[in-house]
Amino acid sequence: MAPYIFMERNGIHIIDLYKTQAKMDEAANALCQLAKSGKRILFVATKKQAKEVVADLAKRVNMPYVTERWPGGMLTNFATIRKAVKKMTGIDKMMTSDAYKSLSKREKLQIEREREKLEKNLGSIADLSRLPAALFVVDIMKEHIAVAEARKLNIPTFAIVDTNTNPNLIDFPIPANDDASKSIALIVGKMVDAIEEGITERKNNKDLLPEENEEEVEEMKDEVVEEEKEERRPRNRRPRRPAGKN
Repeated sequence: MAPYIFMERNGIHIIDLYKTQAKMDEAANALCQLAKSGKRILFVATKKQAKEVVADLAKRVNMPYVTERWPGGMLTNFATIRKAVKKMTGIDKMMTSDAYKSLSKREKLQIEREREKLEKNLGSIADLSRLPAALFVVDIMKEHIAVAEARKLNIPTFAIVDTNTNPNLIDFPIPANDDASKSIALIVGKMVDAIEEGITERKNNKDLLPEENEEEVEEMKDEVVEEEKEERRPRNRRPRRPAGKN
């Protein structure tokens, strides 16, 4: 972290905020482009100070997040995680069926408890049908398993890196205090704003496409009409010579 440290005072390292700002802008631009292309970003923050902040902000842009325990192999063994999510969906369907109504009180309670457990751990990633395009992590030391899995699969990583971490493990490190809730809220908020901007641009581009297609169709129609008119026009032909004359 030496390149990002401004100075040391009484054994405390002070981060260079100019470099923090530059890295924030760099990460925000990259996330904006990912969102613009319709990609999904997974937010990971299981520490107490970051849980609620990250969950609320991720919900704002409808992005998946993990704020409880990181399920080991979530990325490297994604198929198994999807099976657990499908199991949760299956329980939801079963709970609306007549067969569920005929179960005993004890059996219903066991199913409800299992459903609650799955919802707590996997509810926030229920709509993640494929591997995320990127990870945003708060505290890479605490979430070292998530970072390791992402690196193994070459998934780009964005993270808040504190003075006690190795920023070389992250593709887009943001040097900052990862223990203060205000610092976390400020940085994650800026990242979410960038994602929101990318989503809006994507939506606007989609709205423009039908209009552009209509204009292209009209132009093609005009070209076809002109070609047909050209074909119908009488052409000046030279008079044929009478037979038998030179």
